[in-house]
Amino acid sequence: MAKQALTIRLKATGVRETLAAFRDLPKDANRELREASLGIADLLAQSAKGASHIDAQSAAVGTTVKAIRDRVPVVQAGGSRRITSSRVPAYRLLFGSEFGANGRFGWYSASRYNESTGRQFSPHQGQQGRWFFPTVERELPAALREWNKAADEIVRRFGQGG
Repeated sequence: MAKQALTIRLKATGVRETLAAFRDLPKDANRELREASLGIADLLAQSAKGASHIDAQSAAVGTTVKAIRDRVPVVQAGGSRRITSSRVPAYRLLFGSEFGANGRFGWYSASRYNESTGRQFSPHQGQQGRWFFPTVERELPAALREWNKAADEIVRRFGQGG
């Protein structure tokens, strides 16, 4: 089964140009940028995990949030890992926990069905996320500042001969 997950990569003005400048630097500079980005992404992932405790499904999906090693901070949630007591793959709960749903999914355990509300997930709220996207987007400006600071420092050190 293919890995199905939500992935957020840092995207901002000037990132493409900065990464292009790193092509002219030694491989060690790119390695250091990947390490710095992973550290920043890990902070974003920890924030998203903390925000995932709004309900049982979100908390279960929150256990799959992780930082991905890349030259820019990348945070991912979901995937094919089986979570919850019913061993449901995380991707099956991912979108319902993040965006809500209108109705009930037959593949999901009836024990998670909330009889008082008649719903498995919170009501669908369109493109507005509930925990993953809002948290990462809220933390993104600080993450971008930290990434730019790290990239500038690496370019300064390696631009002077390493």
